[in-house]
Amino acid sequence: RYTHEGGVATPFIVSYPKGISKSGSIAKDPGHLIDIMATCVDYAGATYPKEHGGTAITPMQGVSLRPVLEGKALNRGKPVFFAHEGNSAIREGRWKLVAKKRDVKADNWELYDMQVDRSETNNLAAKHPERTAAMKKRWYAWQAVVA
Repeated sequence: RYTHEGGVATPFIVSYPKGISKSGSIAKDPGHLIDIMATCVDYAGATYPKEHGGTAITPMQGVSLRPVLEGKALNRGKPVFFAHEGNSAIREGRWKLVAKKRDVKADNWELYDMQVDRSETNNLAAKHPERTAAMKKRWYAWQAVVA
């Protein structure tokens, strides 16, 4: 329900002996549900269509997790956005900005450095106001498009 790690972090277990280079390994790169289709399209060697029957199709949103499955770092390139039951978050590299439903309107966003604080116990928003403002701006821009 919530967009803090306790609500969204779920293990993703993959078995593909011919395609995974480090069997039994654990990757720390964050993935998202939207990445599963992109990964399947990549491994299948398929091309994601731009239209069907003359109607434009929403561009693929995720990125292939293939690099992670092959023991390399994931280069996402853009943030991952969350919105669930009014709770909000944006994950950009090591940084994650989160707001609970009641806090979004109060502008009470929390910023966490996920490399050192995966439990989200040390809110860094006051220490990094520029980063907080920039990430919040990106989240609102994304929300305006998907709403």
